[in-house]
Amino acid sequence: MKRRLLALLLAAIALLLAVPSPAQAHATLVSSDPAQGAVLTEAPDSLRFTFSEHVSLVPDGVRIFDAEGEELDADPTARGSELEVDLGDDLGTGTLVVVWRVVSEDGHPISGSLAFSIGAPSAQVVAPPVTGDESTGPPWLLSVAAWAGYVALLLSTGLVAFVVLFLPGHHLADRARARLVRAARVGAVTAAIAWLLGIPLTAVYQIGSGVGALAKGSTWAALDPLEYVVTATVVLGVSLAVVLLGRGLIDRPRRVVALVACGVAACAPALTGHTRAATPEVLAVGADMLHLVAGSVWLGGLVALVLVLPDLGGRRTLAAEVLARFSVVAAGVLVALVITGAFLAWRVAGSWSVLFETGYGRLLLVKILAALIAVLIAAWNRFALVPRLQDASRRRERRDSAHLLVRTTAAEAGVLVAVLLVTGFLVDRSPEPAPASAVSSVPAEPEVRTALLGGLTVRGTIAPPRTGPSTVTVEIVDATGAPTEGFEAPRLRLSSGEVDLGALPATSAGPGIYSASVVLPAAGTWQLQVSLKISEFENPVAVIEFDVSS
Repeated sequence: MKRRLLALLLAAIALLLAVPSPAQAHATLVSSDPAQGAVLTEAPDSLRFTFSEHVSLVPDGVRIFDAEGEELDADPTARGSELEVDLGDDLGTGTLVVVWRVVSEDGHPISGSLAFSIGAPSAQVVAPPVTGDESTGPPWLLSVAAWAGYVALLLSTGLVAFVVLFLPGHHLADRARARLVRAARVGAVTAAIAWLLGIPLTAVYQIGSGVGALAKGSTWAALDPLEYVVTATVVLGVSLAVVLLGRGLIDRPRRVVALVACGVAACAPALTGHTRAATPEVLAVGADMLHLVAGSVWLGGLVALVLVLPDLGGRRTLAAEVLARFSVVAAGVLVALVITGAFLAWRVAGSWSVLFETGYGRLLLVKILAALIAVLIAAWNRFALVPRLQDASRRRERRDSAHLLVRTTAAEAGVLVAVLLVTGFLVDRSPEPAPASAVSSVPAEPEVRTALLGGLTVRGTIAPPRTGPSTVTVEIVDATGAPTEGFEAPRLRLSSGEVDLGALPATSAGPGIYSASVVLPAAGTWQLQVSLKISEFENPVAVIEFDVSS
């Protein structure tokens, strides 16, 4: 038995260490027509964006603005991996800015912008008055709800499975059964609340707006129907299971229905998330379902043992029967967890670089380390402490062995909860590095340029340094590097060749720090002129150059 278990674990490790082929995660923009920064001789009838996977629209997901910041008519349509935007007839000439936001196949939003010109770039472009949250990172409350939902779901379904499969069906176990049923009901209620709360949080996250958007029917309609199906399946499944379980002995048909309801509820989350974008999809979703069921049995079993072993420690026959039943299944469950977890990491991550270059990869490494710790504790429990308890002949020896097993099992369960905590944050993060533009590579961090400004130093950045909406930031410091205070806001002016954006409306962003929103209509070298009135007779001017890509 030990050799077979070791062989399976080694096979899983070999699978994890294999060189993975590329896998998909969040969608990325592959190309756009027209291209970023393009100058067209005549107005196009439509715009086309091509992504790496299927995308869907969100309310007000595509907005077009002219150089004066006025919004123009646009009719977007998403078909598969392409987003087509039909344009109106009143485009005129000059620079246009397109701000877009779509949802990728795995349920996570991506956003970006496109700036192009008709005839010639506008001499000055007003930053589009886009409202709402344009970030695509998950809100912390959604991550917390996801973690709580997963833990509560796996715990409640696992406890029900333990009662049905491993707890003997006679009255000596009534006290233990009642305790487990109460815990399962608490878990079921928590799971229902967390998953129901996840619906509005996901809607707000995807559209990138505030909670006020929940008052609009279009916000709810934009959600993938699978989000509603999965949530309903989880809530109804765990509710039915704990209702059927009851506190006393139940007949076989009710036990079977309760077990099936738990299995369906535990499998449902596999229908959404990263596995939908992994290939082959059927195999990835199937592996995720098996992973969830195995995690449910393992977590529920560990918590159940912690709750009931103190009561069963003095009943040698009953304790031995419970441990024997669970130990046989636990070995297979552990193997299933390792193999499916390795396979999913292999398919979703897609490359070794993801493990070290992205937040998703680093969290995945933490999860793997925690899982290995849990496996070691499980092996110690299975091959050392369980036999010690089963072989104990004296009552005191049995109680001492049971208490030690309870403590180590609680530690194992705690580590597994930590694994699920990491999982709750993994489901909302992209396995891919931040994508570069479809037509150019932009530094992840804006380059800081400096220049002397009288006896002071000005540090300037343009982020991102590419055509489209951007932010100009300047920081003015003294000779010691401390921010300067007591002066009026500096006057900023941005120009490039024949394009002059004029004076920028700078606002204070902290001591000695000022920023302004701009739209860069063309690539090339741009000059930022910074003028600071130090006194009535002293008004030094500094010029900083930036390279802007398309």
